[in-house]
Amino acid sequence: MDVKEAGSFPIKKGQFRMTVNGQEREVSAVPMARLSDLLRKEFQLTGTKVSCGIGRCGACSILIDGRLANACMTMAYQADGCFITTIEGLQKEELDICQTAFLEEGGFQCGYCTPGMTIALKALFEENPHPADEDIEEGLAGNLCRCTGYGGIMRSACRIREELSGGKRKPGF
Repeated sequence: MDVKEAGSFPIKKGQFRMTVNGQEREVSAVPMARLSDLLRKEFQLTGTKVSCGIGRCGACSILIDGRLANACMTMAYQADGCFITTIEGLQKEELDICQTAFLEEGGFQCGYCTPGMTIALKALFEENPHPADEDIEEGLAGNLCRCTGYGGIMRSACRIREELSGGKRKPGF
């Protein structure tokens, strides 16, 4: 019997629980559903963008248990029991320092990559509040922008570093 004769193989849905932006959520999905699809379609959190769909562009960057991850490469079963932070979850009562830096330094043009870039910088500065320019470049290496040439993005990153250092400007970008 070949594959065509075997027919379709039903995949049973499972119940997955996760904390998304501080709220406990539960969703019924097939285990291999992409987390990016669940965030966008089931939870209506459309700030997480999908561009390449294969983990190369970083537009879908989120934090899973505080670590940077690509939502398009994370399956529902992998997110079960995890703490997820999307771009919508950064803002508490006011914009996060990373969001403010992007706005004030012109770190975006079309804006499609901005949520992923912002999340990547959040992860970087949580891990290292005083990164060197090379560390910033490395921290953004998994995120692509097709519009700006990265000048505004690097200015945004340097602004964050400066503010975390108490306003002392450091050499570089």
